[in-house]
Amino acid sequence: MQHIIVTGGNGQLGSEIKELAPQLKDYSFHFFDFQEWDITDESKSLELFEKIKPSFLINCAAYTAVDKAETDVDNANKINGDCIAMLSRVCNQYGAHFIHVSTDFIFDGKKSEPYIESDSPHPISIYGSSKLLGEKLLQENSNSYTILRTSWVYSQFGNNFVKTMMKYGRERGALSVVFDQIGTPTYAADLAAAIVFHLNEWVAHKNNVYHFSNEGVASWYDFAFEIFQQKNIPCKVTPILAEAYPTPAARPKYSVMNKGKIKEEIGIEIAHWKESLHRCLQLLD
Repeated sequence: MQHIIVTGGNGQLGSEIKELAPQLKDYSFHFFDFQEWDITDESKSLELFEKIKPSFLINCAAYTAVDKAETDVDNANKINGDCIAMLSRVCNQYGAHFIHVSTDFIFDGKKSEPYIESDSPHPISIYGSSKLLGEKLLQENSNSYTILRTSWVYSQFGNNFVKTMMKYGRERGALSVVFDQIGTPTYAADLAAAIVFHLNEWVAHKNNVYHFSNEGVASWYDFAFEIFQQKNIPCKVTPILAEAYPTPAARPKYSVMNKGKIKEEIGIEIAHWKESLHRCLQLLD
């Protein structure tokens, strides 16, 4: 029996992994949320690793408050960046493979074709730079790692764009949604399945970076429109420019990711975002 530690156990991705865990009979999963384990605490981390002796660490924990990070720089860097070096060394000590979830926000969004893994990162927000710091520290300190960059994550669990749109769409007759930020929604259940059903492949292709989102391309306006269509919510949605909805943190204008590498090397099949959205919406009232 191999053991797997999952951080961020009550978040969107951690919760989806929890749903799948019973299907993996050869693995014992150990889920932790921030109330139970501060991943920046080295002594606590060593204590847990000594007790569990994991073969894998799946790090779903992150500082994800993108706008708040602009003024909470130290905490964002500590959680998304600095502690990754320490966790890497702990994983090395116990021979655990480190699977780390990163983000499309490490790119500036100035490309006009999908980003590949080797494209030069250039974050335009504190959140993005803190996640890039985590990637760099992992690569510098870990003996065995996988970095999975994803984007626009939603789920039946937690707070996310899908749930927010459903709530506001039902409360209001009309909404305005940004249409000049382009990316791809990612159903956390699909990302969870990609992670846990390919554990051996991650080790076989260790020390690599991969992109994972659902297939297809959308703006936030397209995403909202499709939610209302599929749920038959009679809300008029109007496209607006991002400059009409200013936020403290800048967002990439274009962050579509090329998934060719993960499909070819790991053998993962990826669903279109509209298909995955349909599966998620069936679980939501």
